[in-house]
Amino acid sequence: MKIGLEWYQERIGFVEDFKVMLLSRAIWVLGIVTISSGGTAGTVVDVKLVYAAAIKANASAVILAHNHPSGNLMPSEQDKRLTQRIKEAGKILDIPVLDHLILAEEGYYSFADYGEL
Repeated sequence: MKIGLEWYQERIGFVEDFKVMLLSRAIWVLGIVTISSGGTAGTVVDVKLVYAAAIKANASAVILAHNHPSGNLMPSEQDKRLTQRIKEAGKILDIPVLDHLILAEEGYYSFADYGEL
């Protein structure tokens, strides 16, 4: 499995990337996988790829993350729907989503912090 352990600062405001942090049962980071890269306004995320990576790594939980090149930290309705789809798939596989982070140059938004998981 190819694992990219960095989020390049110059990409945060340029193109949207979606990554998954794979966690052990003890909440140790097993790796960070880039699931998709898109354009300036979005990227397509295949839920099957999220959990294929998690199963390959024998992960017990995941944290989702993507950036908003626009700098807007608020989740879109599309972000919320995707998070719920991934969360539901995780329930079936017993691999929970612990958080979904939206990153921008000025900060981040945490779904968990705002009670949206």
